[in-house]
Amino acid sequence: MAVVEGLAPLVIVGGKGSSLTSASVFAVSNGLAQVQIDSSALERLSDRGQLPQAKFRFSLPDYLTLEETRASFLFLLNKLVLSGANGCIRPYLPELIVDSLNKSSFSQLLEEDSKDVTALELVALEKSLFSLYGLCALLDHQSSTLLTIADATAALSCEASGANTSIFSNLDSGDASSVNKDEVGVANDLKIFLNGSKLLGKHQYDVVSEIPEVHGTFRTIIRFVHSMIRVELNSPVFKGGKAMVAAFSPLAQSLLHLGMGSWNRAKINIDVMANADFKLTLTHLFEKDCPEIDSLRNSLVLSSKAGLEEDYVKFFHELGTLLQMVKTTVSWETTTAFLVLEGNELTQKSPSAGTDVNGGKVKAEKRGDKKKKVLGKGTTALVQFLKESILDVVDETASPLLVLEKLVKSLISLFDPKDSGFYSVLKKLKEIVECNETRRLPKLPKGTRDFAKEQMAIREKAFSVIVDVFKRHGATSLDTPAFELRETLMGKYGEDSKLVYDLADQGGELCSLRYDLTVPFARYVAMNGITSFKRYQIAKVYRRDNPSKGRYREFYQCDFDIAGQYETMGPDFEVIKVMTELLDDLNIGEYEIKLNHRKLLDGMLDICGVPQGKFRTICSSIDKLDKQTFLQIKKEMVEEKGLTDETADMIGTFVKERGSPLELLSKLKQESSKFMEHEGSRVALNELEILFKALDKSKCINKVVFDLSLARGLDYYTGVIFEAVFKGETQVGSIAAGGRYDNLIGMFGNKQVPAVGISLGIERVFTIMEQLQKDQNQTTRATETQVLVSIIGDDLSLAAEITSELWGARIKAEYLVNKRVTKHFDKAKDSKIPWMVIVGEREITEGVVKLKDIEAAKEDVIPRSKLVEELSKRLNIV
Repeated sequence: MAVVEGLAPLVIVGGKGSSLTSASVFAVSNGLAQVQIDSSALERLSDRGQLPQAKFRFSLPDYLTLEETRASFLFLLNKLVLSGANGCIRPYLPELIVDSLNKSSFSQLLEEDSKDVTALELVALEKSLFSLYGLCALLDHQSSTLLTIADATAALSCEASGANTSIFSNLDSGDASSVNKDEVGVANDLKIFLNGSKLLGKHQYDVVSEIPEVHGTFRTIIRFVHSMIRVELNSPVFKGGKAMVAAFSPLAQSLLHLGMGSWNRAKINIDVMANADFKLTLTHLFEKDCPEIDSLRNSLVLSSKAGLEEDYVKFFHELGTLLQMVKTTVSWETTTAFLVLEGNELTQKSPSAGTDVNGGKVKAEKRGDKKKKVLGKGTTALVQFLKESILDVVDETASPLLVLEKLVKSLISLFDPKDSGFYSVLKKLKEIVECNETRRLPKLPKGTRDFAKEQMAIREKAFSVIVDVFKRHGATSLDTPAFELRETLMGKYGEDSKLVYDLADQGGELCSLRYDLTVPFARYVAMNGITSFKRYQIAKVYRRDNPSKGRYREFYQCDFDIAGQYETMGPDFEVIKVMTELLDDLNIGEYEIKLNHRKLLDGMLDICGVPQGKFRTICSSIDKLDKQTFLQIKKEMVEEKGLTDETADMIGTFVKERGSPLELLSKLKQESSKFMEHEGSRVALNELEILFKALDKSKCINKVVFDLSLARGLDYYTGVIFEAVFKGETQVGSIAAGGRYDNLIGMFGNKQVPAVGISLGIERVFTIMEQLQKDQNQTTRATETQVLVSIIGDDLSLAAEITSELWGARIKAEYLVNKRVTKHFDKAKDSKIPWMVIVGEREITEGVVKLKDIEAAKEDVIPRSKLVEELSKRLNIV
């Protein structure tokens, strides 16, 4: 069974609070959904005391299609289940119908002898008019979908034919009849599609001017039919055949007018087509496959005749035939309009020259010959959607004629309700109409995100883990402003300074949004004369970066820094240890920490012959090695930054060094090593030896990789630098980074205070966590509510009293006041609340409450006065 977006794959009959819909009937009738009787409904059906006393033979007219037959029996099934609520229907017949529907075989129902039925079953069967109502449901659903398609199709035709649409703006939307209001509604929807179009206003067509009237009338009739069928499908009382024919007769006449208008507009679309060969081919296909207006009229005549002869099933069958022909006609109108607007582009082999449909050479189009088409905002979105939906049929190697025929076939099938793409078209059309100028949905700036309650639950949990790690190491919290003086931030980030967000000059101080949390921390320490500080800060920072997966313009950073004089490499060891604890406790999977030393890096550049004035800019180039090849980096260093090929190649030899910290350190400290001959590099290697031994003893050195290509482009680093990279499938780049910055604080004051810190890229971590949860099919509970206080009724004061007692006892509780019991259980289920306190009239009278354990499905009655005590005990609240 194919699953179609927009239709439920399983239709459950007889469920509490559920109802049969026209869409459900259509889905089952076309094999797009299976049928199942709700278990509670089956329990209500009874064999007890039910003895067959009569015979009933199922019979349906031979002219009914399989779709109509299935619709008829689904309606009958629903009626039997509804009638069985009082125990007058046995399970036998409903189960037999379900089996026949799911197997698409009705031999047991139609080809065998009469069925033995009880007297009550016979009454239900004879009164059901099941074939009539089944056909009505199909008509309702397909007419409703046609309503949405027809308006959008008419808008495309207006542009394809260059029609004058001024009448759409002239309609008065004041006090008028319901029909006039729907005419105005149609005109407004058409204006939404055509807003901004430059293709209108050229030609006057009656079939365009009449669109609001014809489509508005159709809209009014469909609304009436839909509201009636929605009730009739689930009502134990039946309308007679005459009443149903009277209700649907206006639909028949309206369908004819809709089809005739659509046919005439499709013909105009073909007539205005500029390409003569395409016009000839399309005319041939249209005349062969699109119903003629006379066929539409004949179908209406047959339907009306059946109604006059009181052959009601025949009436609805012929009306269904008319509806199918009109839908085909509207599909052809869509196809012709689309091909007028986009056909040449989709079938053209080359932008300059090609062949005509007969294989002959065509002249190349001059640059100025082709004017750019400016469609309306709505039709532009629709045309683009249609192009994307059928793009796979466009074969550049095929002849234009063959491509055209494939396009026609693909477009026609796309508007078939049984096609998987049809409901995507409907969804797109509704989006276009709903997103007009007065009701346009707002959008987020690039690089920013909203976080729903489930995402916030993940974030809050992660923040809790992070804060716990920070506090475990004795850090205290700090908060600083979201923006700083521009002079505070400038000159601290190297080439990344261009990513700083500057605020508009308001006639006062020049300010910028903070780029990170490290520079504001250094400014704070210097301003306040602090000489020793272990702090953490979790706050948003802002960067004018190019947004991508895991890269945003507004995001949180989680910083841990140690400032002050300490033993050599002590703070450096601790911040790296904090990094491993953070990533381990967040449980995101495998990662590695790349580590290097800025003095070692500077020594390497000095050894290679890089001028000292170019150290920082070359470091910025090296820092890109995780995103670009060395050849790309070499080209930048040589052509843009002035290094020689020999110097660049020597740098390339060094930056390839990567491995286990202690092993690579031992290699670099050999007597023959050029690093040991350089004073700065020698100091760096000695410091790294102390650090690596401490990391080894703390059992986290296995997470560290000594990598000479790590550069960290920020200007303020002076010592150890490190960066954590996630090694799982989700590609997000670095997830944490940091290093030593001994001179940064001194830039804001008279005293140098050495410091080292780490910044966790929490947004990228969240991306990983969300993907892991998705891969593992996990769900997140958005609230921590322990108890739902369910007041079955409308007594808010009682809810306030009980819930306040629970809140006072530190129990996390919510309340719901509603007379419908199902609302309470749905609330508890949707919010995953483990306990319910249920209070109805009986509980109030008896002075008790029901305490329900949702997961265990256990329910206890306890005295009202013992509620808080009992809940506290069960929730282990002291």
